[in-house]
This record gives sequence, C-alpha cells and structure tokens, in this order.
Amino acid sequence: MEPIIIVMLLGASLVALLLVMFARREAAAERESAHREAESLRSEARAAIADAARREQQVVEREKEIAADHRNAQAYARGLDERVEVIARDEKRLMRDRSALDAERNRLRAEHAQEMAQLTETDPEALREELRAQLLEQARDAAQTELRRLERKSESEATSRAREILVDAMQRQTGETTTHATTTWIPLPNEEMKGRIIGREGRNIRAFESLTGVNLILEENVEAVQLSSFDVQRREIAEVALRALIEDGRIQPQRIEAAYSRALVGSDQRHRQAGLDALDEAGVKGLPMPVVDTLGRLRLRTSFGQTILGHLVESAQLAATLAAQVGADVELARRAAFLHDIGKAFTPERKGPHAQIGAEFLAEHGEDAMVVNAVAAHHDEVPQLTLEGVIVQIADSLSAARPGARREDLDSYVQRMESLEKIVGSHAGVAKAIAMSAGREMRVVVEPDEVDDEGARVLARTIAEHISKDLTFPGEIKVTVIRELRADAVAG
Repeated sequence: MEPIIIVMLLGASLVALLLVMFARREAAAERESAHREAESLRSEARAAIADAARREQQVVEREKEIAADHRNAQAYARGLDERVEVIARDEKRLMRDRSALDAERNRLRAEHAQEMAQLTETDPEALREELRAQLLEQARDAAQTELRRLERKSESEATSRAREILVDAMQRQTGETTTHATTTWIPLPNEEMKGRIIGREGRNIRAFESLTGVNLILEENVEAVQLSSFDVQRREIAEVALRALIEDGRIQPQRIEAAYSRALVGSDQRHRQAGLDALDEAGVKGLPMPVVDTLGRLRLRTSFGQTILGHLVESAQLAATLAAQVGADVELARRAAFLHDIGKAFTPERKGPHAQIGAEFLAEHGEDAMVVNAVAAHHDEVPQLTLEGVIVQIADSLSAARPGARREDLDSYVQRMESLEKIVGSHAGVAKAIAMSAGREMRVVVEPDEVDDEGARVLARTIAEHISKDLTFPGEIKVTVIRELRADAVAG
C-alpha cells in the first residue's frame, strides 16, 4: 500500500512540478510579450515626440516666414506710399507746367495776332526786303559756320598729313647716336711696341705729345694705346702719325716729327676722300672739287657732338624724302640740304653767320640761285623763295632734333677747352697752347728767341693767375711752359 501511495505522491509532485514549470514558462512568455509591447510603445512615443518636435520647428519657421512676409509687405506699402507721393508731386508739377504752357501759348497767340495786325498795315515790298535781309543774314551765318568748320577740318588734316610725312621721313633714316668722342684706341702688335713708343726715359712719348698736342695713354695688360684730346682734328692727325710709326716700328723723335709732317700733308687728301664718300652716300652729283674739299673738312667738325658732314648727309636724305612726299623738286631739295652747313668749314676764317658764308661760297663757285637761297635762308636770316628752302630748314631741324643726334655736354666741354687754349695763347711769346688731360694740364710751347729760361718761369705763373681769374673750373690746372732751342745746319 505504501509504495502505491509513494508513487502517487511522486506522480502528484511531478505533475505539480510540471504545472509550476508550465506556469513559469507562461509567465516568462507573458513578460517577454509585455516587454516587447512596452518597447513598441516606447518607440511609438519617441517617434511621436520627434514628429511633434519637427512639427514645432516647422511652425517656428513658418512663423518666421510670415514675419518676413509681413515686413516685406510693410516695406512695399511704404514704397507704394512714396511712389504715391512722387506721383502727386509730379502731377502738381505737370499742372504748373501746363499752366505755364497755357500762359505761353496765350502770349504767343497775342503776339501773333499783333504781328498779323501789323502785317496787314505793312507794305508788301518792305516785308520782302526784311525777309530778304533775314535770309541773307542767315545764309551769311551758315556760310561762316561752314567755312570755320572746313578751316578746322583742313587744318587738322594738314597737321595730320604733315605729321605722317615727317614721321615717315624720319623712320626711313637710320642715324648714328652721338657719344662722347674724346679718345681713340689704336691696337698694338705686341707688348714690346709699348716700350718703343715710350722711348728711353720717356723721350718718345714726350716728343709725340708736345708735337701733336694729344695725350698718349698706355695701360698695363692692354695691347692698345689710347689717344685723348678734345680736338678731333689733332686726334685724327695724331692717329695717322702713330699708326705709321707703329707700322714702321722705328720710333724716335726725328721719325715722330717726320710722321707728323706726313700726316699733316695728307689731311687734304683725307678731306677730299671724305667729301666724295659723303657725296655718294647723299646721292648728290656734279659738285666742283673745291666744294667737295670744303665739305670734306667738315668730317672732323662737330656741333653739339654731332659730326657736321654726317648731319649734312642725313639732312639730304630727309629732304629728298620730304620733297617726294609733298611733290617738290627732290634733287634740288637734296642738293640744298646737303650744302646748307658748308659755311661752318670757314668759321672763323670768314666773318658772319655760317649760312651767309656758305651761300656766298656756293655763289662764287657757280651754284644754282635757288640752292644758294635755301642755304642762306635755313636759319631765317633771309626769306625763303622756294618750297625746297622750307624743306631744307625742316630737314635740318629733324636731323638735329632726333633722339641721340646731339649731346650738349660734349660741345660745352670742347668750348671750355678751346677757351682755355685761347686764354693761354693770348700771352706774348706763346707759339702753341695745348690743353691736355681733360683740361687738367696746359702745355705751353714758347718761342725761344722771345722768352728766356727765367721768362718761362714768370710766364707759367702769369698764365696760371690769368686762368684762375678768367675761367671757372673744378680742381686744379697744371701749367707747363716748354722752351726748346734748336740749331740746324746743312753740310754741302
């Protein structure tokens, strides 16, 4: 019996356990379901809160838009009010203008009626005369206005055409640019030649400088010798003499004198060749040989640093171009422009302006009267008789005024050196006065028969005082008086 009871009790316990486990499982399932339902409710709540916040933000933004629209509406309303005020003011002004126009119309009507009343009482012939006078006055005013307009147009076109012609003429020329030309470099074949040029104790270089009046400068490590002088003619003669000495190789005082004499004698031939070359370059033909020689002398003459012979060639080319542009006589303009400064070759040999001197010289050698007039008139000292004379004056100005043509500082330097030599040469007994080393040294050669040794010392002091008194200069000027007595005899 007891085992049965025990089994029954065990079965009941097992059933109860199973029931308890089933109840727990159901409770867990219910809790899980409740948890999921709670989570779902929370998610829905969060979504609802977010949606409410979004809707609230939209409401705020909409309120801002409404406020902005309200402000815009107020501004637009104010603008409308201002426009209404402007329209009202314009309307008042138009009313005033209309009133003024009505008054003016009434006045004009009254005047017209008065004039018509007067016309009915006026003689028709008088009316025609008055009308004719009015028409003539109007026509005269119109003609004067048109004439002034045509004059301005013609002047403008003439100025423009003249500018084009001048620019075209200048652009066809290729002129050189003036530089400071106070030195000349001569290459040496070797270093030994420097010693020959200097000579024993410097006697050769002293003899060369005293004879030519040109500074001879030798520098170390430079196989060339430099000739320095403000006077281009002296420098050219010295260059010819020194080149001959270098070619010969035998340099001593006697040979220096001989080379210098040959260089002096050959200057006429060099002048002639330069004149012939300039004739070919300028395109001028048929000049007498004395005129060619005189022109050649201008190869070493300068004006404000510009070589006069080169200036004449350039002027001739410019004048030919201008004459061709304006329909003038090309060859006459070319010839007159090429000869216009020939008078400078005589200054100061002849008295008077160089234009007058040149015209007289050309007339003496049978030059055409129109050429002579153009030469004489290129500085307005006499009136121009031909269009070619005006062209010569223009070509002269163009050649001198183009950029780089002239340098005033070089010309001033040359004038200062010439003044210095002139002051020194005015003293009694002076045979030759030479400014050297850019005017820092004066070498004075005196006549030995007129100035003795003691007189040479006195003369040096006198010249120095004269220079200090009459000439303004920077620094110091050294005055060296040279007295040399030579006795020559010929054995026959």
